[in-house]
Amino acid sequence: MGIVKGVASLFGVKELKITGNMKVKTVKKDFKEAFGATLRIYNGARFADDNATIASIRKGSAKETKSGDFWVGGKTKVSEFEKKVEQAFGVKIQVANKDDSALSNNSLTLSEAGKE
Repeated sequence: MGIVKGVASLFGVKELKITGNMKVKTVKKDFKEAFGATLRIYNGARFADDNATIASIRKGSAKETKSGDFWVGGKTKVSEFEKKVEQAFGVKIQVANKDDSALSNNSLTLSEAGKE
C-alpha cells in the first residue's frame, strides 16, 4: 500500500482496486468491504460465475487501464463507476443496495449507495 493510500485509509477514505486477474467473488467481497453496497457482475445477461476472473468474462475489445489496475473511490457516482468498468474491462456491472434487494440510484456516490 502506498503512503497516500495508507494515509487515506486512516481517515476513512475508501478505495477499491480491480484488476483483470481478480476473481469475481474477490471483487464483489472487496467492493462490499470498501463501500457497503453490493456489486452485481454479469457475464452476458447472466450473473458471472464467482470463480471466473474479470478477464475471462470480458466482452469486446476492452483493454485494461495502462497499469493493469483500476482504482475507484467512494465519491465516484454509481453511473460513472458502472460506465468506467465496462470501458476498462468490457464487463457489465450494477451497484445494488447493501442487502442486494434493489439497484442503487445512479446519482448516488458509491459510499452513499452502501448506506441505502
